[in-house]
Amino acid sequence: MPGLDLPAAATWGRLTTFLAVYETGSVRAAADQLHVTPPAVSAAIAALDAALGTPLFGKSGRGIIPTDAGETFAGYVRKMLGLLAEAAGAVRDADRGRVRIGAVATASEYVLPPLMASFIDEHPHVELSLSVLPRDELFARARDHAVDLVLAGRPPRLSGLVTNARRPNRLVLVGRPGLKTDPLTATWLLTGLGSGTRDTALSLLTRLQASPPLLTLGTSGAVVAAACQGLGVTLVHEAAVRAQLDSGELVSYTVPGTPMDRPWQLCTTSEPTSATRLFLAHVCDPGRVGAAAFHTRHRPQG
Repeated sequence: MPGLDLPAAATWGRLTTFLAVYETGSVRAAADQLHVTPPAVSAAIAALDAALGTPLFGKSGRGIIPTDAGETFAGYVRKMLGLLAEAAGAVRDADRGRVRIGAVATASEYVLPPLMASFIDEHPHVELSLSVLPRDELFARARDHAVDLVLAGRPPRLSGLVTNARRPNRLVLVGRPGLKTDPLTATWLLTGLGSGTRDTALSLLTRLQASPPLLTLGTSGAVVAAACQGLGVTLVHEAAVRAQLDSGELVSYTVPGTPMDRPWQLCTTSEPTSATRLFLAHVCDPGRVGAAAFHTRHRPQG
C-alpha cells in the first residue's frame, strides 16, 4: 500500500497484529493468537512497513526478528494501545469500568484473591483482569499504560508511577524443623530468574559473604513444597508459608538481616482511572476486607 500515511495505516487491528508478531516471533503464531489467517497478518505488517517506509521485521533462519525500527516501534505501539484501552475505561462510570491488575506471582496467589472476590461481590459490573509477571516488567507495563495497577513487594523505580497504598509483609527464612546445620551452609531454594525474592535472597547471601549450595525451582509454591520435603531453606513471603508455620510443618530460621520488612505496594500512574480509584478505596477499607486491608500511610510494624 505505497503512499499510505501512518495515521491511516495504524489501525487498532494492525497495531495489535504487529505487537502479536513482535511478542510471538512468528506470523503463524500471531495468526493463531488473533484467530485470523497468516496472510492477513502479513498484509497488516506490510501496510505498516509501507507507511513507515522501513521494514519492521527481518528473516532469521526459519523465523523472523524485529529490525531496529521494529524494536523502536514496539515501544510506541505498547503505549498507544495501552492509552487507548485506558481511555476506554476512563470515560465509563467507575462502577462499570475495568481495572487491569498486574501482580507478582506470590501476591497473585496469596494476597489478591480475597480482595478481588470481595470487590466483585460489591461491584459486579467492573471488569477485572490479572497479569502475573516479574516486578520490573509489571512496572514497565504500568508506565506504558498497559496495566492500571501493580501489586509488588518493592516500590517502582520508574518515573511517573506512585505507590498509593501498602500492607505490612515480611520475608522470612524457613525450613523443616530440626535443621542440623547452619542455615547459611544449608541448600538455599530459589525462585526463578526475574523474581524479586530471588534477587533479595542472593543479595543477602552476598552481604553475609555466604556461599551455600543453590537450587532453583521456579515458583514460590515449588520452593515451599521443596522446603517442606527437607531439601533446604528458602527466603519467602510470610503470607506464602503462614499455614505451614502455623501447623509446624515449617519453622523460621534467623540469619543476620532477617526477617525483612517488605511491605506489599499498590502502585499506579499519577492519574489512575475512576475504576482503579474505586478498587483502591475498596481494598483500603477494613470494613469491607477486614485484616486484608491496605493503608495509605506506612505504619511500621513492631
